[in-house]
Amino acid sequence: MVEMTDLLFAVDSVPAVFSVTDDAFVAFTSNALAILGLRSLFFLVAGASVRFRHLRPALVVLIAFVGVKMLLEGVVAVPTWASLSVIVLTVAAGVGFSVARPSRPPLAPRGGPPGSQK
Repeated sequence: MVEMTDLLFAVDSVPAVFSVTDDAFVAFTSNALAILGLRSLFFLVAGASVRFRHLRPALVVLIAFVGVKMLLEGVVAVPTWASLSVIVLTVAAGVGFSVARPSRPPLAPRGGPPGSQK
């Protein structure tokens, strides 16, 4: 079942690959490698999103960019280098903001545990 899910997500990523390049070889090899390494990448991103709290919003922005780019493909031609730059900068910004502003621990209640004051 897990391997079928990997295959489904690899096939699902074909439009995303073609939003970055028109080269069929790149699309084929990236999807073949996606089938081989998608599960490992998922666990990497899942672990990183726990450590870097702004990574998930950065990935949302990234997915929105790819979606808008695909919708406007016939109207606006975005060069490959520009798309890759947006991808790298978005992920770097998410990680950078997470490092610059780490999550704060929850505030401890004042006066100790409930019922301790008489």
